[in-house]
Amino acid sequence: MNKKQRVALIGCGFIGEVHAANLQAHPATELVSVADTDSARAAAFAARFAACAASASQLFNDDSIDMVLIASATPTHADLLETAARAGKAIYCEKPIDLSLERACRVVDRVLHFNVPVTVGFNRRFDVSHQQLRQQLREGRIGAAELIQMVCRSSEMPPLAYLQASGGQMRDQAIHFFDLLRWLTDDEVTEVAAMGAALALPAIRDFADVDTSTLLLRLQRGGLAQLDNARRTGYGYDERISVMGAGGMLVSESQQQRGVTCYQNAQIAQPGLLPDWFSRVQATYYAQLDAFVRSLNGETVSDLPGLEDGLKAQAIAEAAVISLAEHRFCAVEKVSL
Repeated sequence: MNKKQRVALIGCGFIGEVHAANLQAHPATELVSVADTDSARAAAFAARFAACAASASQLFNDDSIDMVLIASATPTHADLLETAARAGKAIYCEKPIDLSLERACRVVDRVLHFNVPVTVGFNRRFDVSHQQLRQQLREGRIGAAELIQMVCRSSEMPPLAYLQASGGQMRDQAIHFFDLLRWLTDDEVTEVAAMGAALALPAIRDFADVDTSTLLLRLQRGGLAQLDNARRTGYGYDERISVMGAGGMLVSESQQQRGVTCYQNAQIAQPGLLPDWFSRVQATYYAQLDAFVRSLNGETVSDLPGLEDGLKAQAIAEAAVISLAEHRFCAVEKVSL
């Protein structure tokens, strides 16, 4: 019989709520404790999810806790990751590991010494359409990937306060697709060129961020990729990936709302795209949690992103940040465990 994992959650914001609901719904997890820098918010959150509110230090010192889920603000991830590893906990850590690649590498090096299970929150690997795309690529249906085009366009701008702490579009939004590119192609990115602008919210120029960008990426085995990102569209959430090879093209399409298509008066009215990013990815959070819990209970699970995946996706993001600032192609730093 599988062990029920007793889980502590750190971070009671929006993503913390997503994880808390999934922990409650999963038959092999029990949400025991929650922590947040805002103690009042933690108390209210704990009451909603039938858990106890505690400080982070109390969670780490509680021997009954099996797993820590880090869903706090990005600048806190590295310290919490290392502390949880020292405490011998299994760890699910939201991306990125840190806003600094250098610091992320140092922390990961220390975490490895404790030999605890860790997964990094690249939940888009668990999108069913993306998984089917990867499987068909691995089966050789179109041959080797030669040209990859990726689109990530959110429907609405996040709050300004979120953007100020996010690390910027490359580390926050595009990083999911840097991970997807590596995972889909089983290849590494060697070089990046990025161009961006603050078109939807000019105020983010004050902290050197962009909300609209295009990137070119070169893969080690010769394939070429293009990624465009937007923080705001006028038409819904748009996420799609196409891969062309000598034998054809595979596409994981943007997804539509369920509904009826109406043909009338020489016009066609269709249901349209999903309204926001969460409508597309909500199920992937549960799927990654489930995969991690199954791995903790001894099952061999593929596709789980680990610490090396976190570092390599961040190395691509860092190269993109440099390219944006210096208007040039930038080599991706090689990182490995």
